Amino acid sequence: MLETLHPQPQDKILQLIAMFREDPRSSKIDLGVGVYKDANGLIPVMRAVKAAEKQLWETETTKTYTGLAGEPAYNAALVNMILGDGHADRAASVATPGGTGAIRQALELIRMANPKARVWLSAPTWPNHPSIVKYLGMTGVEYRYFDVATSGIDFAGLMADLEGVAAGDAVLLHGCCHNPTGANLDADQWDQVIALLQRKGAVPFVDLAYQGFGDGLDADAEATRKIAAAFPEVLIAASCSKNFGIYRERTGILIALTSAERKAVVQGNLNFLNRQNYSFPPDHGARLVTMILEDPALTADWKAELEEVRQNMLSLRRQLADALRRATNSDRFDFVAAHRGMFSRLGLTEAQVNRLREDHGIYMVGDSRINIAGLNAQTVPVLAAAIAQVI
Repeated sequence: MLETLHPQPQDKILQLIAMFREDPRSSKIDLGVGVYKDANGLIPVMRAVKAAEKQLWETETTKTYTGLAGEPAYNAALVNMILGDGHADRAASVATPGGTGAIRQALELIRMANPKARVWLSAPTWPNHPSIVKYLGMTGVEYRYFDVATSGIDFAGLMADLEGVAAGDAVLLHGCCHNPTGANLDADQWDQVIALLQRKGAVPFVDLAYQGFGDGLDADAEATRKIAAAFPEVLIAASCSKNFGIYRERTGILIALTSAERKAVVQGNLNFLNRQNYSFPPDHGARLVTMILEDPALTADWKAELEEVRQNMLSLRRQLADALRRATNSDRFDFVAAHRGMFSRLGLTEAQVNRLREDHGIYMVGDSRINIAGLNAQTVPVLAAAIAQVI
């Protein structure tokens, strides 16, 4: 049987990680993998997480299964963090193995509810979005999003393409810190998108992987909260990997907003999907998140450190934009300071990206997406000088 299998295409980011690891140059710079690094190049464990883990080690009495949906306290804490008050009566939810697990479960739910539903994805988007859509045999449709010429949003193209949405289609929206571009809709643009999707009868599907990394914890949830208030049905896939720094704990949630009358049925279907895919979701990361969000002192310390992380990335953005302006004697890269989150797409050609890797040991994804958090004060001028050389 297994002889019928064919090789699968390698994930480009995982391939890049392997190439970086094998590069013997001590001066190499990794701007590919999407993890936050501090000024020393380390991926730190947040203070509140360490404190919660210590408490958990001292007090935990069992490793038995959680419920199929995860622990109710975790789900309630995440729903409140993401949506604020007022949605508990219509929010069905399940804990998932990371944000990717939430994306997968959401797409499975869409397919169960409406096998003919199309899934609309921004061009570009996180590569795993179209990959999972294709694997599940669903129909994916792209809508224009990023304007390569301006490194901003092609809003006219976005709106024109979304006119093709049919009732019951799901439209995947990045709640904040768009991956891979870093370019985000402003408040007025969000209002126009919401009005269009209301008119079309679409189901918004929000990917919220970076809450707290852009403009602040509540500000980054503002668009998602607007959507939740505007539609009878909304799907939200959220991750705790970035804002709690617990990447390997695989901690996520899928929230399905519906009517209070339909909530029990939707919850039962979410439970069913968890059972089919992995039964009980992982609990360690979810329990740490719950402990942090239920303890005022831990919450305060976590929010303070998260704000330090956010401000560091904003500072790196300003430093890089300034360094590129000096190195290139142009304003071509000023957009870097205006983007938000971990990523920006620099607008370099694949040949230029290859030269950066081969000649300078600087690793980034082929479309020139860089992880801002992979930089520090010492490597910013190195990157700027190398970019000036290759262009």
